[in-house]
Amino acid sequence: MKFKADEIASVIQREIQDFRGEMETREVGRVLEVGDGIARVYGLAGAMSGEMVEFQNGINGLVFNLEENSVGIIILGEYLQIHEGDSVKTTGKLLSVPVGEALLGRVVDPLGNPLDGKGPVVTNDRRPLETAAPGVIDRQPVKEPLQTGVKAIDAMTPIGRGQRELIIGDRKTGKTAVALDTIINQKGKGVKCVYVGCGQRESTIARVVEVLRENGALDYTIIVSASASAPAPLQYIAPYAGAAMCEYFMYKGEHTLVVYDDLSKQAQAYRQISLLMRRPPGREAYPGDVFYCHSRLLERAAKLNDELGAGSMTALPIVETLEGEVSAYIPTNVISITDGQIYLEPDLFYAFVRPAINVGISVSRVGGNAQTKAMKKVSGGLKLDLANFRALEAFAQLGTELDKATQKQLDRGYAIVELLKQPQYQPYPVEDQIISIYAGTQGYLDDVAVDRVQATEREMIQFIKDEKSEVYAAISGGKKWDDATEKELRAALDEFRHRIKGESKKPALATA
Repeated sequence: MKFKADEIASVIQREIQDFRGEMETREVGRVLEVGDGIARVYGLAGAMSGEMVEFQNGINGLVFNLEENSVGIIILGEYLQIHEGDSVKTTGKLLSVPVGEALLGRVVDPLGNPLDGKGPVVTNDRRPLETAAPGVIDRQPVKEPLQTGVKAIDAMTPIGRGQRELIIGDRKTGKTAVALDTIINQKGKGVKCVYVGCGQRESTIARVVEVLRENGALDYTIIVSASASAPAPLQYIAPYAGAAMCEYFMYKGEHTLVVYDDLSKQAQAYRQISLLMRRPPGREAYPGDVFYCHSRLLERAAKLNDELGAGSMTALPIVETLEGEVSAYIPTNVISITDGQIYLEPDLFYAFVRPAINVGISVSRVGGNAQTKAMKKVSGGLKLDLANFRALEAFAQLGTELDKATQKQLDRGYAIVELLKQPQYQPYPVEDQIISIYAGTQGYLDDVAVDRVQATEREMIQFIKDEKSEVYAAISGGKKWDDATEKELRAALDEFRHRIKGESKKPALATA
């Protein structure tokens, strides 16, 4: 075999011409002190705020404070493995998390590491933890409903795709249950969901996973877990990680729902980190920028315009109040950022009105824009009727004798309250809600005993499904509602009312 010198020379020459010398430089610093999830590092003069750094044992950190002679770093992992004198190097990258279809059905920590024992998450896609929220031009108005399956919410405080609706209330009043009902109700609707458990007990997060699995909702849901035992830095970044995972689908033109459970725990983690970093404390010892901490997170929820694919990200932040103190610092901050709130009242919860939604304080700033035509028509006066009922109920407790009209209004109020009660993890289809609310507001359940309202409602819906399927088909999806549809529904409800009246008049069979 002969070697051709000119060919070898030309190959070498071409390689030399194409050679590009690339030099990678990284700053290396030393840990001055470490403890409670933070480290002070000397020697990283060129580090940027929000940059990811790497400790010598492979644990990552996030540049949090830029000081005159040192850098304050929050440690995203087991800080007990880091010691004074360890080396730290900059990476030149922002903190990012894995995203994509591979995460659906998985339980991960805020850095994307699996916690469910199902092996590694295999995906090549990553997104920065923090990205700028879409601008006004990139958005479109919220006008497409996101059905929660909870009658009281879809009728009175409707949620639209791209909206931010706060769920607020004391502990153990059913906040997480409302959020889980909403996730379960997205089954078959093409909405990807992310549940962020921030500062929750591990047993609570395990129960959430089990509930979603039992109801077939885990297949389209990502669980991001930063439990109460996780370091404060991980609890602080967990909601941003959840938002990044949602944004991947949103910018692909898909619809997403993210639940932050809950932001008061995240604010406490942020306060802990800030106080350790010696940032000046403000009201209730929270740092001055705690409002920005939540606003830059919640502003990422949007309904994108058609040029960007018309995807959406709906946010359901949860905030826990202390003894109903809605005017505390964090609750008022988040209320002012969101497009409405659902307030769950302990007194109603303990009176077995569940979901325990206080109609007076709960509001949706999107309103009827996020409702279908049929739902808007049938639920128009429901909120006002309930508010009047509450006032009348308080008056009636004084023992005053009531006239016939007032008594009738009270009876209808009791029937509607009973109608809006709903079992946990059993969301209602929109057609069932429309039939139920129309029957309640039009007085079809006035003559029914209060303890029979829910059973009668189930019989009524089943009667229309089985024997008046054309009426049920006419209101399918709730998008169509005209005089003809209303007339058909009214005729079906009249027939049902006559039937149950006839059955109640039948004499009881004599027993031997």
